Amino acid sequence: MNKIIMFIDKFYNNTGDKIRFSRQQASDFAKQIADDFNPLHNIEAKRFCVPGDLLFAVTLARAGLHQQMRFKFSGMVTDENELHFPTTLGENVKVTDANDKEYLEISAAGDKTTNPALIESLVKAYVGFSGHTFPHLLVELMARENVMINPARPMIMYESMAIDLKRLDVAEISLELAKSELTIDGKRGNACLTFNLLSEGEMVGHGEKHMILSGLREFDQATMDNIANDYNAMKAAYQAA
Repeated sequence: MNKIIMFIDKFYNNTGDKIRFSRQQASDFAKQIADDFNPLHNIEAKRFCVPGDLLFAVTLARAGLHQQMRFKFSGMVTDENELHFPTTLGENVKVTDANDKEYLEISAAGDKTTNPALIESLVKAYVGFSGHTFPHLLVELMARENVMINPARPMIMYESMAIDLKRLDVAEISLELAKSELTIDGKRGNACLTFNLLSEGEMVGHGEKHMILSGLREFDQATMDNIANDYNAMKAAYQAA
């Protein structure tokens, strides 16, 4: 079995053409691969959901990497969902459950590779970046726009992401933030993180991640510090265990 399948295999269960994620698998991926300590990914969370980045990783492992790819998330996946992931991609391909409920829409174009080393490199580079969205990047964005999420019910939803690669004949990929912005519409915000994809110092592509922030109110530094401190304390406790 090749490297990329072994890398991602332990984070999902595969029965025929159906994929299912246990709470432990999804939580382990969030914390160990994405360095993401969002409480929604804790195994005991009442509103538990599978990280969107894990859906992205499984898609690439099963269907390969295309030069242009866009992922639009439309439903929260739990440990109870059994999903059908495509093994070939095109325009507006859906990830659905047995009732045809849609959770993810994928569009892919351009050349394709199934190079396991490149796919693993891109997955780890992207999800490591994506997992650091909060508090590293979003707190700064919210402070800049003088808004913050509801501390009693912090809602940050992963809306979509896209990548555009100039070429696929590279061995590995790293990622750097290019620009970040937050657009406010009443109590709702749209955060966009634009990033560059690099290989051995050369820019070989770019991409962006979009998130929806709801329940916005006026920024309060002390409250935001408490939210960030709670997040960092949860991360420290996990790493010390």
